[in-house]
Amino acid sequence: MKGLGERRALITGAGGQLGLALQAQAPEGWTVVPCRTAALDVTRPDQVRSVLERERPDVVLHAAAYTAVDAAESAVARAEAVNAAGTGVVAEAARAVDARLIYLSTDFVFDGRAGRPYRPEDPTGPLGVYGRTKLEGERRARAVLGDRALVMRTAWVYGAQGHNFLLTMLRLMRERDEVGVVSDQVGTPTWVRSLAAALWAAAARPSLAGVLHWTDAGVASWYDFAVAIQEDALAAGLLARAVPVRPLATEQFPTPARRPPYSVLDKRTAWEALGLPATHWRVHLRQAIRELAGD
Repeated sequence: MKGLGERRALITGAGGQLGLALQAQAPEGWTVVPCRTAALDVTRPDQVRSVLERERPDVVLHAAAYTAVDAAESAVARAEAVNAAGTGVVAEAARAVDARLIYLSTDFVFDGRAGRPYRPEDPTGPLGVYGRTKLEGERRARAVLGDRALVMRTAWVYGAQGHNFLLTMLRLMRERDEVGVVSDQVGTPTWVRSLAAALWAAAARPSLAGVLHWTDAGVASWYDFAVAIQEDALAAGLLARAVPVRPLATEQFPTPARRPPYSVLDKRTAWEALGLPATHWRVHLRQAIRELAGD
């Protein structure tokens, strides 16, 4: 039972990097119900309904997802079950207990051909299974819940935990004498703590619905991001030596899934709606590096 004035937030995918950040940054006045996959498997409708009926959250922060972009090209059924059908299951259960749903989506719903930052209302056109199934999750959440659903699209999320580009680059830079990184795919790195703060700000604003975009400010290629990681990690003592970072064209680094060549998101609507400052990705990268260094 909820106490007077208490707000409850249930987090799906609570064991992932975003789920952990959401728990660590929960504001005062919120009771957090973290649900890892074992406790809330979005592909099991009976389990999802049972958990939400028991917990009666005010808002569900839906961070559970199948995010292995390349693996999704061959694991189509699994990606659809989690990202599309699973989101529908969570939305139905949220509706049954009159909860809002904030669904985390991705820049991969776009094809990357616009040549300018994508606005929330722009036409979508995913290039692969991951983007397609996340877009279908958006549609199912909004179809079930209407203005009780908010879609938050983000991009290039990294942090001190989980599997992400920052941690991968640090490992490769320690292990190899040279690192090659794609230089013709452009977007915006997003610190997981920045994203968690945006999601909590959205949770505190019950009137928000529709689609918002959230990343850090600025623009980078994956190559730019890697070079910055090495510079800041050397300064923080996380790397003992510098290695050459070689720019690669996409065709030099073939992957099962096609990526959008330009997926910068226009965040102006979200910055205004959430009242949060626009912090450049380089600033947040330095903070993340300091966190890893224990400063």
